[in-house]
Parts: sequence; structure tokens; C-alpha cells
Amino acid sequence: MVSKLTEKLKLKYSPLAILLSEGKPANALQFKGGNRGCVAAMLVAATKGRTVAFDKTSFGCPGGGVGLGFGNTYVGMPIDRLLSTGGQAQLPGGQTFDMGIGERFFESPEVTCKWMNALPFREIPSKYIIVKPFNQMTEKEVPVLVWLLANADQLSALVTQIGYRRGSVENIFAPWGAACQSILFAYAECEREQPRAVLGFFDISQRHSIEKDVLSLTIPYKLFQEMEAGIDESFFKTEAWQKLQERQ
Repeated sequence: MVSKLTEKLKLKYSPLAILLSEGKPANALQFKGGNRGCVAAMLVAATKGRTVAFDKTSFGCPGGGVGLGFGNTYVGMPIDRLLSTGGQAQLPGGQTFDMGIGERFFESPEVTCKWMNALPFREIPSKYIIVKPFNQMTEKEVPVLVWLLANADQLSALVTQIGYRRGSVENIFAPWGAACQSILFAYAECEREQPRAVLGFFDISQRHSIEKDVLSLTIPYKLFQEMEAGIDESFFKTEAWQKLQERQ
């Protein structure tokens, strides 16, 4: 499927379609059941042409399970301490885990719990989540979300385009979470009358997997279609945008 918006932006990496499905493509890259891994790294792999699949047995880590919408997969895990002050913890199987000084994203386990209590946990209504390059979608496929990586100029264009027809002020939402958890927040945005895009990849522990001047934007598909519809007459035809294109 062709996207006028992404053609105008000249993105370095392919935008991704995030689809809910009861089956998975034969060529899909997938974590083996129970194996650890990073959902964000899989998303980056998909921007380079791979199709990726996730289900309830193959989401890589508890944060990935939460981010993909497989419920509260933090249950039983010492996430409150891992994201804050660390220390020794006992895992569900009885093993002892040394978290060192922790990731220090939050001041204390109690503060971490405040963040967790605000997460929009949900159970997606399908067996699989399929992630594939947007331009590899068929006409019959309808994504839930579009996920992309963009630099500051490109993000400026995306934020502006959201408001082109709406006249809106709050065009994006920038919550903190694991690198993949903008997907979770974007699911929640899909339920709003006027969904916002979700700016993300603020996770310090995973920033190394993308370029330093890039962030992610996760866009509910309804909003993405709105943005596409207004392209031909918006700022993309102006000299101001052409000047920015010269430095891409």
C-alpha cells in the first residue's frame, strides 16, 4: 500500500503497519516461546523490511507484553524495583535475581507503582500482532496503528499535518514508557473521538538501538487516514517545507 505522507517525508526507515490477526505469515520473524528479547529491536528490524509476529507466548519481556497489549505481564515481577532502586529480588520460579542499582527511571518502587497504575493495560482481541512495512500491506489489510521513526524536521511536519484539518492544539501525546509501549498508549488513543499520535522511544535503556536524532511516532490508523487526506493542499507544497527537505 502506498502512502503519500511517508513519500513526502522521505523517511529513512519504512513506516510499519501494526495489525491484529488470527494467523501469522509463514515468513514472520518471531521470538521462540519463553525466550527473552526486545520488542523495540524487532520493530527496528521490521523497518528494514522484515515481517514480525508476536503472541502471548512470544513477547520477549514483561514490558513487551504490556506494550503489545497482552495484559498486565508485570504481575509477579519486581518491576517496581527494577525501574527504580534495584537490589535482590526473588522471581516467580524461586530464582534470585540481582538487579544491581536498578534502572533509576523512578525515585523509588512507590513512585514506579504510580506510573504502573496509570498504564492503560488491555487484552487485544486477536491471537497475533503482526508488524510489517506499510508498503507491504495488501489492500485487504487494515492496520490498527502506523509506527514510524522520524527526525525533528519530519516530526514537525507530522505534528503540523495532524492539526491541518482539525485546528487542534494537542496533536500528540508524549508519555513515558518502555520503547515499545507507545503501542499500548496508541491503542488507548484509538478509543478517543479525536485520537492523538503518540511520541515515544524515550526509554534510555533502548535508545542505543536507533539513531540519536530520531524518535518514534505511533499513529492510530483513523488519524493516519485523516493526515493522508489533507496532503495535497497543505504545507508540503510550500517553499518553507522545500527548504527543510534540502537538509534531509
